Amino acid sequence: MKYFCATFLLLVPVFIMSQVCISLCSWNLKDFGKSKSAEEIAFIAGVVNEFDVIAIQEVVAGYGGAQAVAMLNDQLNRKGSKWDYVVSDPTYSSSYKQERYAFIWKTNKLQKKGDAWLEKKYQLEIDREPFYASFQSGNKMFTVVNFHAITKKMQPETEIKYFKFLPAEYPELNLIFTGDFNCPQSHSVFNPLKAMGYQPALTGQKTSLRHQCLGDDCLASEFDNIFYNTQLVLAVQSGAVKFYSAFPSLEEANLISDHLPIFLKFSLN
Repeated sequence: MKYFCATFLLLVPVFIMSQVCISLCSWNLKDFGKSKSAEEIAFIAGVVNEFDVIAIQEVVAGYGGAQAVAMLNDQLNRKGSKWDYVVSDPTYSSSYKQERYAFIWKTNKLQKKGDAWLEKKYQLEIDREPFYASFQSGNKMFTVVNFHAITKKMQPETEIKYFKFLPAEYPELNLIFTGDFNCPQSHSVFNPLKAMGYQPALTGQKTSLRHQCLGDDCLASEFDNIFYNTQLVLAVQSGAVKFYSAFPSLEEANLISDHLPIFLKFSLN
């Protein structure tokens, strides 16, 4: 069954008129730091401005990463809404590549509740342990779990398998898992989450960019996704933003990122 948000009051039955629509965007921004120019950050702001909360992966751990997030937040603040942000500490174990995560959100739509945190219990088992932040909309809350897995050749399923334990670790939280899993949602490693009622927002949607288009085929792999608990979250719309169409070549688009931003628009039970 499709549910609609308060924005579409004329189209919906009375019993769901009170539902508030929230839009979550997730984007691996490819070495997001001092290598991104002011023009590129302004372009990114134009892409994500329509959403309410943005989960960013691959923020540079060293100098320039947190500064780039602040610059993006500033660009968004120039577009009419008030935004705030939080950047994680560098991931803990990171034998592969240490990074940070970030969240940016519209303060007129959402309140961040408490401190954001990096996962502690599985920080040795998960190379870039996920970053959590809880948000409140009205009297309801949800917690976004922001994650960037190791690369496909390093077998990301060996760390994704620990996600099945996280709902029990945080039984009071409405967890929404998002990020670059470097693994398609069809992989059996996601079956335990699916058995608990978590479903992927995207099915069969490739999200990583090729280096060159093969005809009209410019996308390579189905790596990015959002998993939500269907008992707590009513999905309205989901998709991927093909930002690369704004550029004359994939080479130029790849300077922004080698991944598409993905999104889920939803209301809360």
